[in-house]
Amino acid sequence: MNDDKAIWPPVEPIAAGIKGRCPHCGEGRLFSGFLTVAPRCGNCGLDNSFADAGDGPAVFVILIIGFIVVGLALWMEVSVNPPLWLHFMLWIPLTIVLSLAGLRIAKGVLITLQYRNKAAEGRLEGRE
Repeated sequence: MNDDKAIWPPVEPIAAGIKGRCPHCGEGRLFSGFLTVAPRCGNCGLDNSFADAGDGPAVFVILIIGFIVVGLALWMEVSVNPPLWLHFMLWIPLTIVLSLAGLRIAKGVLITLQYRNKAAEGRLEGRE
């Protein structure tokens, strides 16, 4: 891995995380599966062993998507008063789709911010 700024200019971590790109070069893929972090960047060779987002992405997604879906469901119930089956048909698929999309985005952003802020260096120093 080469840290030369002329070869690898600084990468905007939020944009790279949203796109699922390498936090070092901004070109290679961050994920090898839907939520599986690739072991190395295919472009610059960055070792992604530092990447440990933990439960952070899930917490953000639960809070944000829950707020949106519950708010919309309550608004619809008060405004339209639809039957219960319609609530199920609308909100369950919407919650699943938004949660899956949000989880990948949140995980990518947290990992790229972790790299940018060198948050994993202290954890990796004790490894031999």
